[in-house]
Parts: sequence; C-alpha cells; structure tokens
Amino acid sequence: MRRALISIFLLAFVLCAEAKQLPLTAKDVGLMLRSGYSNPSVMRELSTRHFADTLDATKETTLIQAGATSELIRALKDGSYSVSPEEIARAKEELAAQAKRKALEAEEQKKFDTLRQAQEARSRGVGQGQAPSGDAISQFLKGDLVRFHHGSIVRAEEDALAQKKLLAFYFSAEWCQPCRKFTPQLVEYYNRVAPQHPEFEIIFYSFDKSPFAMEKYMREQNMPWLAIDFEKLREKEVIRKNAGNGIPSLVLVDATGKVLSSSYVGTQYVGPAKVLSDLDAILAGNAAPQVAAGR
Repeated sequence: MRRALISIFLLAFVLCAEAKQLPLTAKDVGLMLRSGYSNPSVMRELSTRHFADTLDATKETTLIQAGATSELIRALKDGSYSVSPEEIARAKEELAAQAKRKALEAEEQKKFDTLRQAQEARSRGVGQGQAPSGDAISQFLKGDLVRFHHGSIVRAEEDALAQKKLLAFYFSAEWCQPCRKFTPQLVEYYNRVAPQHPEFEIIFYSFDKSPFAMEKYMREQNMPWLAIDFEKLREKEVIRKNAGNGIPSLVLVDATGKVLSSSYVGTQYVGPAKVLSDLDAILAGNAAPQVAAGR
C-alpha cells in the first residue's frame, strides 16, 4: 500500500512539473484580485506576463466586481498589455497542454482516494469503534516539512505527523493582506489549543512567490506550526485541490486526507473561522461536520 501511494504521488509530481509563465486571461486577473492582489500588483504582473484575452462587457463587469479599478480596465481594453496573435496561439496551446496534465493528475487523485478508502475500510475492520489508523498524509509529507525555530527555518522531524489525527492545511501568503490580518488569530488559537491536543497540527502551504518571502512571513508572524518546504510545494500541489479560489483558506482533514471542514462551502467562501469552530466541536467530542458537496 505504501509503495503504491508513493508511486502515485511521484507521478503527480511529474505531471505538475513547473511550466513557463503564461500570459494572463481575464479569469486570471479576476482570481488575483479576489485573492488579495492590489491593482498595482496586478498591473506589474501584467507588464511581465502580458494579457492574452479580450475584454467584453461581461468580463469587464466581473473584473469590476472583483475590485478592478478604471485604470486597470482601461489598460486591458486599450491593449497596453496585449500580446501578438502568434503569442496568443502559443499560449492557448500551452493552456490546452496544462489542461491535459491536470486531467491526468485528477485521474491519479482518484486512484489515491480509492487507496485511502480501502485503507479506511481495513482500519474499521480491526475492531468495532476503533479509529482509522491510516497515515497517508504523514507518509506523503515525510521528510518535506520545515518549522520556524529560534529565528531560523529548520527541517522538521521525519515523524512529525506520525501521531497526528487532525491536520489543518493553512493556505496563505505574506503578500495577502487578509492573510496577515488572520494569521495572528490563528497563532493565538494554535498556541492555546495545540498543547492540549497533541493529535492536532497545522501545516502551512505557502502561496508566496519565493522562499525568502515565505521565510519572512513565518518569522514575522512567529508561526509555531509546521510548513511544507518551499522547494517541495510543486511536488505537493495535489494538496491545493481543496484550497479554493482565494486565501486565507483553512482546510481540516484527518490523517487519511479526508476533508472534515473547509473555508469554502461549495464555491462560497465562508472563511477560516468556520473551520476553527468546526475543529472546536470535534475536539470537544462532537461528530465531524458534513462537508458540502464539491469540496
């Protein structure tokens, strides 16, 4: 079972190998704005990657609702960031190739889910009422975790997740203002709750743009929890499937990877505080909440 899990995740890593930066579309710009990017930041990104889309009335309305300023809309409409038709064609080809890779990754994720379910079924068969003993997350992240310790980022112990039953993935970034507002609240929660519940852990999945930015964020916020090594994030990209379209996002899973609570209910963002409320209920001995379909 363990060798099969490792093989699947190795294939997922190959499929998620880093691709070149593609020109942005109107959808990309909207996602950036909703994720916390400022209009100047989006325009800086556009100056590097350019814009390979047309802006019709529907797209313009969507961008305005996401927070686009008149200056940004005007720049997109007048072609300030546009690329040539040949570059647009190449970008479309690459997007099609990426879609194909994602479809293959989704197929591998189904295989993983099948293995996880089989593992859970075996665990339930050990004895009536016994908790599942699956450790898929622990094995997947073994050796790839770091933590902030005495002013430096150091490698975490290989068995750091071995006894953990409740894992909250925290999707966040230093550049995200809502994240910087929420992170101190999460630090306070962790420092208060984690010592009383050794079965619980938070794992930071950085959306930062460089290892320096991630380390700066962890240091400034004095993050007490584990984090996935920045250099390993691409390899662990399958974890992002439950992150949703914006950050900060918190996703609570059990040791097998089963989602127990999320910052998203379907496509609606309800925020990380909802996950902490669900976690409090679970730690108090109440049943895990039902996760809405699609998450």
